[in-house]
Order: sequence, then structure tokens, then C-alpha cells
Amino acid sequence: MAGTSDIRNIVLLGHGGAGKTSLVEAILHKTGATNRLGTIDDGTTICDYHDEEKDRQHSIASAVVHTTHAGSTINIIDTPGYPDFIGPAIKAVPAAETACLVISAAAGIETNTRKLFELAAKAGMPRLIVVNKIDAENIDLPLLYKNIRESFGPHCRCANLPAADKTSVIDCIENDSGDSPMMDVAKAHTDLIESVIEADDQLMEAYLGGEQIPPEKIASVFVEALKTGTLIPIVFTNARKEIGIDLLLDIIAKYTPSPTQANAAQLKDGDTATELKADPAAPLAGLVFRIGFDPKSNMKYSTIRIFSGTLKSDTSLLRNKERKSIRPGHILKTQGPENKEIDAGIAGDIVTLAKIEELKIGDLIHDGKVAGRFDTPTVPEPMFALAIEPAARGDEQRISSALDKLTDEDPCFKVTRDQQTNELVASGLGDLHLRVMLDKMHSRFKLSVTTKEPKIPYRETITTKAEGHYRHKKQTGGAGQFGEVYLRIEPAPRDSDPSLEFSWDIFGASIPGQFEPAVHKGINDVMQAGVVAGFPLQDIKVSVYDGKHHPVDSKEVAFRAAGKGAFTDAVQNAKPALLEPIVNMEVTVPAENMGDITGDLAGKRGRVLGQDMLPGNLVVIKAQVPLAEVTQYNSQLKSVTGGRGSYSMTLSHYEVVPSNVQQQIIAVYAKKKQSD
Repeated sequence: MAGTSDIRNIVLLGHGGAGKTSLVEAILHKTGATNRLGTIDDGTTICDYHDEEKDRQHSIASAVVHTTHAGSTINIIDTPGYPDFIGPAIKAVPAAETACLVISAAAGIETNTRKLFELAAKAGMPRLIVVNKIDAENIDLPLLYKNIRESFGPHCRCANLPAADKTSVIDCIENDSGDSPMMDVAKAHTDLIESVIEADDQLMEAYLGGEQIPPEKIASVFVEALKTGTLIPIVFTNARKEIGIDLLLDIIAKYTPSPTQANAAQLKDGDTATELKADPAAPLAGLVFRIGFDPKSNMKYSTIRIFSGTLKSDTSLLRNKERKSIRPGHILKTQGPENKEIDAGIAGDIVTLAKIEELKIGDLIHDGKVAGRFDTPTVPEPMFALAIEPAARGDEQRISSALDKLTDEDPCFKVTRDQQTNELVASGLGDLHLRVMLDKMHSRFKLSVTTKEPKIPYRETITTKAEGHYRHKKQTGGAGQFGEVYLRIEPAPRDSDPSLEFSWDIFGASIPGQFEPAVHKGINDVMQAGVVAGFPLQDIKVSVYDGKHHPVDSKEVAFRAAGKGAFTDAVQNAKPALLEPIVNMEVTVPAENMGDITGDLAGKRGRVLGQDMLPGNLVVIKAQVPLAEVTQYNSQLKSVTGGRGSYSMTLSHYEVVPSNVQQQIIAVYAKKKQSD
């Protein structure tokens, strides 16, 4: 079994269609881990093994494989590339030391590639860039190289160059001569070496003094150059024909940092941070970064990056701050859909556990000797929603169970129960995301649902101070119910957390303290259900300052009703308003479409914040737009740009809805409430 210093952990990132999954196939085949080269077209790849991935011919979930090369064990995480499935990619980043950004030579630098490069840079990760599909027609590799350096910085240097016929590549690390139509090999070699030795002041001084730097010294500082970012190697490949794969493997095995060389992972606990030592003898600490289910048996598999210690089948395993121990059972190494048992997982390795229902993405697993949490990157907030209903009566419980499994897998897929309508609401990053998740449920669990139009997550708030009062009095022959509440409310800052600031300001015994929780519950009932249009309330301060009670008839149920009534009364007096979600949009289009897109966004009540020109005659338009106006933007953008445009969106903030739009929403709510 390989030691910690022999392990290399790589995460493949990039836009959909760049060839990440094909690159994995080429690596596994070249190293003898597989005996055939699977293809996307045939649905025979190791990583895209779910039916939905085979049908759509792109990754939907992250997958993990491993192989060996030049004495190193290489763990590879293949991640989805389309914006709707970015959640699993983001959550996989902390599990690797090195990020490998894959770019299609034909498509160039696409939207998600830029976002994921920035994510890896923010995490302080060493980065490689793989330019794949170098055999594509009508490509301009010198221009793409120029665009890469303009987009990602001058430290991007060619580690190899395509030969004239594109059937082979020239190694620029060890060779200082050769013939490539793309650029001079000697210059590429010199540029690369200068970027490497920039990471070592003594070597740089010697080099500038005219000394010849021996290859072994360059090799020894290569890892440091990747870690400090003075070098971002560019490797040209054609995964389908396995061109450039050998050099890529050599770079990974020789020059990317092992867990012992990388910056130590940290656990945050309040204001303190504890570094985890990549040592099998240290206390156990690992991060759950991927959840998957077997497509045939639906067995749950939790994939874990071990940062310190050793995980064995008899380890008394703990999750986060829980004290109940978990028995790990078999320790597995994952190869796409297959799992093979191993004796133990050591610091630096990636392993999988089966059948442990409690584990979630982002969990810390440990042996009780460490505490805290991993500071992992945040994922976009799911903003597109569909109300779903069982297609067949009696499937409610099975659908709920299936949706729970899908939310475990994808951190950007959420399911809630609408308090007002009692509808089951599924939320995701876009229409495609939701459709794929429901297709998964149908194919995997044989469950079908009907859906209603997308729901916009509006909110309600107040715009001025007000007071509210309610007396709840009920006499039913036996014991009665009595409770009376007076309260004041005022607006809190927008997007406050928590959304309700509750204050119990009762002096004397007008309401005994034992009824405070009941009043609070009544107020929270209204916060969830809304007042004017059935949407949750937010950004409110409330002070309960007076009331009355009865020594016999006052009960929790009475004061819950009184709190609910008084709060509703106050909200109605406080000039309530609807809030709508505003999203940050980045729309990447050909420059000739810029005017059409900016005009269209302005017509959708959007604010264009600026434009950035990109290499390749592209422009990124940045805007803030109400979510309600762009629920069908994918099809609109394709129509305007002929399929050449792409976009991404993230939640920015909430704003008050214009009065004419607000009246329309309230009218729809009133009509629905009346019919119900």
C-alpha cells in the first residue's frame, strides 16, 4: 500500500464538454487500470455510469477513480461541468491538493471554467491547465494560448507543445529544441524554467548570474512553483487518441504536491484553527465530500478525504459534534461504479464507506481527538422551484424517501414543504437541474410526479413601525381559553439573520414568563405563513410589551393564538411589502450580440452593471435582474445568440417589488385562497 507521500489527489474542473471524463478514460487506460478506452458516445466511460449521464452524454455527479504511475497512487475526482450541476464540483475542491482545469481547444475558455479557476485560486491550490481536443478542426492554438495567459495570468506556461501533425506532443520541460507550429520549443522551455525557478530566490539569483541550473534542482523546486503559483503548466492533449497523456501523468506524479507537501488542512472551531498533520499516526480527521447511491441497489456510499490519522473497519467513528459512534464497516476504494475493499484508509487518501445513512456532504469524521469544522466553499443558493405531486396515489412516502436521497447527493438540490399550500417544493439551480433530478427519481426509484409552474421565492416584510393587539377568548362549557398580547414591530436591516429579532419586554406579571415560548411560536407561525400573499416574512424586530392572563383559563394554546393575532394585526398596520429575489447574472455572448442582450435585460427590469471584453471576441455582461424575469432565460439566450451564449446566476439580495407587480401577485394569492 502506498504511503502518504506517494499519494496525489487531483480534481478535474472545467466547463461541460471540455473532455474531463474522456481524459479520465485515457489516464486509466494508459496506466493499465482498465483494458479498454471507454467513450462518451458509447456510454462506456467509468465515471459517467448513471443512466441520465449516458443519455445526456455529460456528467451530472462527481465520480472518483484511482490508478498508479511512476510509484505514485493517483486519486482523480471527475466533476460535472455545466452550471446547473456545479454543486458537486465545488464540494470536491477541498478533497484534492491540485486542480486540473480542462479546456476544449475548440470551445475555448467558457463560463464555468473561469468560475472554477477562480475557486481553485481562492483556495490556494496548485493548478494545471489541460487543453484537450487539439485535433479539432479550425482551431487557433496560438490565439488560445494568448487568451489563457490574458485570462489566467502570465504564469501560465506550456509544458508541452503539439507537433505539426497533432498526432504527438513535444515535452518542453526536458527538451529545449524541437519543431512545433505553435511556438518555438526553445522559448517555451526557457519560459517554463524561468517560472519554476522564480519560486526559489537562490536559484533565481544563480540563473540571473548566468549559471546553468541542473535538471535535478529544477525538479526539486517544481512542486514549490506550483504551490506558490509562479507556474501554471499548460498541457496539450487529445484524450480520445491518448496524445499527451504520458507527460500529464509524469507531471502529476513528479511535480504536483503530495499530502505531506501541501499546505495543511485546518479545522475551524470558533476563533481558533487547528492544522491537521498528514500523518497516519495522528488523530483521525476526514471530510465527507461526495455522496452517491448505487444505481442498481440504491446503496448509499459516502466518499471521504482523510487529512490525518488512519481509518480502519473497527475504528470508533464520530460525526461532527455527535457523541454516538459509528462503525465504519468495510473500507473501500472507488473506481467509478465499482468498489474494492482495502485494509485501511491512511492520511492523504480518498476512501469510501457504505450504508452509513447519517453522513452528509461537508461532515467532519473523526475519532474524538479533534473538534471543529472544515471551512468548505459555499455553493449557489437554489432559486428555481417546482411544486411536485405524486402521479400515482399512495406514493407520497416513497417520493419523500427518494427525494431525501437526491438531496444527499447534490448540495444544490433542496426539497421543502410549503407551509401555506402544503405543496412539496423542489428547488435547484435551473430548469435543467430540476428536470434531471426528477428523471433520476423516475429511472432509479420508478416514481413519477406531476409538476406545476416554477415558484418564485418571494418574501414579505414591513416598511414602518406599528403596534398590534389581540385578545383570544374562548369558552366551551368546560375550561376556557384566554390570552391577550400587545406588541410593537419595526423594520430590521434587509436580509437580516435571523429574519426575526424577538424581544420579551414584559414588566410585572401581566403575562407570566411561562407563556413566552407560546407567544414566540404564534409569531413564528405568521413569519412562515405570511400575511399579504402567503410568503415568509423577514427583517422584522418585535417587542412584546404588555398583555393579560387569567389564572385558570390561560394556556399555551391561548397565548400562541394571541401572539399570532397580535403579530398579524401589527404587520397589517406596518405597510407590508413584497420582496423579490434579485440575481447577479453574468452573460457571455459574442460581441455582436451585446446590444441585443443589454437591451433585453433592461426590458426585464434589470440593471446592467458593466461589460468585460474577453479574448476570442466575447463579452461578459454583468447585471442584476429580478429572478421572476429570467426563469426561462436559457431558451431565450439560445434563440438570440444561436446557441453561442452562456450565463450563470447567483442570488444577490432581496428588493421591494414594484407596486404594480405586487398587486398582481397579491391578486393571484387572494383568488387561490378563495378557491381553496
